[in-house]
Amino acid sequence: MTGFGKSVVEISGKKITIEIKSLNSKQFDMAARVPSMLRELELEMRRRVAARLERGKVDLVCTIESIGGTSQPATINIDAARAYKEQLQAMGRDLGLSEPADWYAVLMRLPEVIGNDSHHELQPEEVEAVFTALDSALDGLMAHRRTEGEKLEDFFAVRLRAITEMLGEVPRWEKERVERIHARLQEALEKISHEQIDRGRLEQEMIFYIEKLDVNEERQRLGQHLIYFAETMAHPNPGQGKKLGFIAQEMGREINTLGSKSNHAEMQKLVVRMKDELEQIKEQVLNVM
Repeated sequence: MTGFGKSVVEISGKKITIEIKSLNSKQFDMAARVPSMLRELELEMRRRVAARLERGKVDLVCTIESIGGTSQPATINIDAARAYKEQLQAMGRDLGLSEPADWYAVLMRLPEVIGNDSHHELQPEEVEAVFTALDSALDGLMAHRRTEGEKLEDFFAVRLRAITEMLGEVPRWEKERVERIHARLQEALEKISHEQIDRGRLEQEMIFYIEKLDVNEERQRLGQHLIYFAETMAHPNPGQGKKLGFIAQEMGREINTLGSKSNHAEMQKLVVRMKDELEQIKEQVLNVM
């Protein structure tokens, strides 16, 4: 389920900003960009996000800015730059590559060469501020998800009602369908010589054939699935998205069987319309937690 949350917390001359964005995904997949001074907190941040969001492709961006004229001057890590240069020169000799024309441009872009927070020791109040900002951003994202969830609930309710109404139209064509099948069989039987017919075997085959074309079980099961889908959708606990997906699959099986058994143009039109409504449900079920 998609969502977005943002939070800003100011403490000790620093402004901590956290933004979280989630997109639809069957699994939880998170990408995080945090300053080097917060790397020790990244695992706990991931754990908290996973516990709240459960599913989705999540992007988390955390930034820290100095405010109030308290920023420290940037420093150059000469040891890191020296190590990078020696390794690049060794690689160039091994691969037969020429050295870069501008070593400054190359080295200054490498990680940890320039920074003013890489060796900063986090204070307890700063750690608390980071997680306060994270929780607040998550609250905003979850509120966004709830709003989207309410819209999805209305969307599903309309589609379920449409399928239910179409399912209720099936009996309207049942008598005509059976009469047509009976007439077709009768016409075929009249073309067969009576001497060639085993009446007992014929009756058995007719009963078997009629049972194969009976759609009452499919109608009942589809109706039960529609009710179960609505009940599951109304369940307050999270994690219902996968269950709704499974129910939608079962609904599709019953609709397909109904169509294969119908042997009636109007009933097959109903089946096509039910499939169209169900496909819209399946597309949006991926957005449900």
